[in-house]
Amino acid sequence: MEMAKCAPEAQSLELLPAALLASIMAKLDISSICSVATTCKTFNLCASQILSFLPNFHLIDIAPSIDLLRPLLPPNPYLRSLKVDCRRLDDSAINHLLRPSLHELYLHNCEDFSGKLLLEIGGRCRELRCLYLGSIAEKRGRTIHISDLEELLSGCSQLESLSLMFDISMFLPDISARVWTMASPNLLTLEIGEISSVMMTEVLSPTVEPQQLSSHIQPAVLPNIQKLCLTVDYITDTLVGTISKCLLCLTHLDLQDAPVIEPNITFDLSNSGLQLINQHGSLKYLSLVRSPRYLLTYFRRVNDLGILLMADKCSNMESISLGGFCRVTDSGFRAILHSCANLQKLRVSHGTQLTDLVFHDISATSLSLTNVSLRWCNLLTNLAVVHLAYNMDLKVLDLRDCRNLGDEALKAISVLHKLKILLLDGSDISDSGLSYLGEGVLGSLTSLSIRGCKRLTDKCIASIFDGSSGRALQNLDLSNLPNLSDNGILSLAKSRVRIIELRMRECPRIGDTSVMALASMQVDEGGWHGSSLKLMDLYDCRGITQLAFRWFKKPYFPRLRWFGVTGSINRVMVEALVRSRPFLHIACHGEELGIGHWDSSDGLFRQDREEVDELEQWLLEGEGETDVDDDDVDVDQEMVGESDDEGMGELL
Repeated sequence: MEMAKCAPEAQSLELLPAALLASIMAKLDISSICSVATTCKTFNLCASQILSFLPNFHLIDIAPSIDLLRPLLPPNPYLRSLKVDCRRLDDSAINHLLRPSLHELYLHNCEDFSGKLLLEIGGRCRELRCLYLGSIAEKRGRTIHISDLEELLSGCSQLESLSLMFDISMFLPDISARVWTMASPNLLTLEIGEISSVMMTEVLSPTVEPQQLSSHIQPAVLPNIQKLCLTVDYITDTLVGTISKCLLCLTHLDLQDAPVIEPNITFDLSNSGLQLINQHGSLKYLSLVRSPRYLLTYFRRVNDLGILLMADKCSNMESISLGGFCRVTDSGFRAILHSCANLQKLRVSHGTQLTDLVFHDISATSLSLTNVSLRWCNLLTNLAVVHLAYNMDLKVLDLRDCRNLGDEALKAISVLHKLKILLLDGSDISDSGLSYLGEGVLGSLTSLSIRGCKRLTDKCIASIFDGSSGRALQNLDLSNLPNLSDNGILSLAKSRVRIIELRMRECPRIGDTSVMALASMQVDEGGWHGSSLKLMDLYDCRGITQLAFRWFKKPYFPRLRWFGVTGSINRVMVEALVRSRPFLHIACHGEELGIGHWDSSDGLFRQDREEVDELEQWLLEGEGETDVDDDDVDVDQEMVGESDDEGMGELL
């Protein structure tokens, strides 16, 4: 609503009870409240009043400056939940962010804050139940002292959930262990962005008095933890054993590592370590992932035997995620499917020896899978998907980088009418194959990724948005499609679908015409101009020129918050866009955009989808010298021999 249109109605608005206006506006999010406040004086006054008693303040779509944040956070004794993107804030914002009344505090992207933030939270927010802190002190010159962490843990004695998404391995293990004894006994969930396995083992090791003869020892710290999520330097037998022994109430265990050097036998996970998992039988969720982010490696000391032994203790598991278990074959994975009768979510990545045989008798089990992810499992064919489709309750199906899947797989998927998310990156599907999905699947899908499916052309858009199909789609990834042109995006714009996230990176035939079409797009809901796009990725779209940048000015793309583009080519225009739209997050170096794009474990890096995955290529070509035994070398050679050789309008 424009100010000119609102002015004649000002008197009628003033006749409405203030309490009525306040109760209506209080149901809006912060961005919407600010947008409404700019339309007329009555709404502006009402907005300024409700900001002083709102229980929740959530502003994570944009990164506000301190000048913007100050008037939005007046004194408010009723504020219970605060969530802010702190990318443009530093220690000077602490007084505005921290309130004694807070029960929930989420501060993302705190790179420019120092350890003082931890110190002040512990001193001021003693009623906190949930705390999330991301990327603290990552900028040069910012530091965190162990005393800051000590004050946080001792001061927030009511914490039930704590997420420290930064590197705390800088502290000495023995000192850190003493500090963690001050943690809230009510703590149920702990998530740490980076910690050494030695430090975590030291933290969890129970204190045993000489006079204690009982074999059942209460842990010295974190006695009631139910959910533990850690990124460590190495997942080891010692770490897994200590966690399993000390955390008696644990139901959710999520461990990830990304080694920078090849781990030796002391600092690695083996079959023996897997036997130690779930000693108390309470685990429902298990995730063990080794990422090849820095080094092409995998769990070389785990084979089918380890998985078989683990499966015997995991009969009550509801979710299992395994990444980097390249020595495990069909026998190991089948043991999981046939032992875990309650399994609902299964994720396997880098399953280089996983074949269709794992699923050939899945219909004979009592499984009712709702979420399946099989990424970088290149021995799978259409037949595996045919068998998987017996799970009619599937809502999420991730088959990214399974290159042998084609149109027959889509035909099998067409019966999954409850499917919400379908990821098919790098598969061998065609335009006509997508039409198999029809209204039955495309009518319910909210997210679809066909990135790197080289056979697709402009006709794939018509297959997706044929008739009433595709109307529920909100997230669409069309990246790395060499045959997708402006004509395809024109068809998308004509469909009038309410797309929120659209990725078209590395499409060489996408140019200015696509941007103009999307900028002029209307959706069926209220004739909204500029569509409803919050994210658009045009990185390395070679047809984009200076002309396209003119369409990113107001009033076009009013809701856009994330924008990807090749900054080196359009440096001047990018800088001008930053100045004109300060709340727009612009990525110029190929970063994947958005919060939690499909999953965060894959890292923010660019991949050439034409080439075989790096880890698989390394396994195919053979390895360098390592400290593994002869059996490991034999397995690696066997793998090489058997593997395939394919390669808000603005806020104010």
